[in-house]
Amino acid sequence: MTTSVGFDLDMTLADTREGIAAVYDELAKRLGVPFDSAAIVQRLGPPLEVELANWLPPEEVPAAADLYREIYPEIGVPVHKAMAGAYEAVDAVRRAGGRVIVVTGKNPRDAVGTVRTLGLEVDEVVGSLFGAAKGSALARFGAAAYVGDHVADIEAARAGGAVSVTVATGPYTVGELREHGADVALGDLTEFAAWYDRWCDQGAPA
Repeated sequence: MTTSVGFDLDMTLADTREGIAAVYDELAKRLGVPFDSAAIVQRLGPPLEVELANWLPPEEVPAAADLYREIYPEIGVPVHKAMAGAYEAVDAVRRAGGRVIVVTGKNPRDAVGTVRTLGLEVDEVVGSLFGAAKGSALARFGAAAYVGDHVADIEAARAGGAVSVTVATGPYTVGELREHGADVALGDLTEFAAWYDRWCDQGAPA
């Protein structure tokens, strides 16, 4: 059985809320737009441009997105933290002889920067993909499971032919993730290693 696993980044492996809020607060100052950063970080997952469209006219979104990405490495990345259980989850896959890929909606530069800042030992990072669009990267890598916190990550796993493993550390509860069709719904990544070890032994989701 293939034991390689894909992981989402924001609110799955990395707690990026403080950093993202800081970037939106700085963006608000520069643009004179009253972004509600506290509300924004409660619904992380969709692409940046989708969130910006909630606050700006369509014609202003591209320039705002460019400015956001310009200031993100200096303001956002340095304050990112690992989610509880993140290192143990990656280690569990490696102990079983598996490889790890991060597939995220975050742009590739900041995704790599976040992974490096946190010291996560992964084999590949693929950015700027959301929902089912993640499937091709997961399939190419040979990921047998994909772990994420968003219902769109369930779509990603399906598109990549992987088992959908979800964690209730984003905008959805365990029950809601199950209702949306997740194969496995965990409270957080601290539960992943035990599940993964059982799954490897049994060859099927617990």
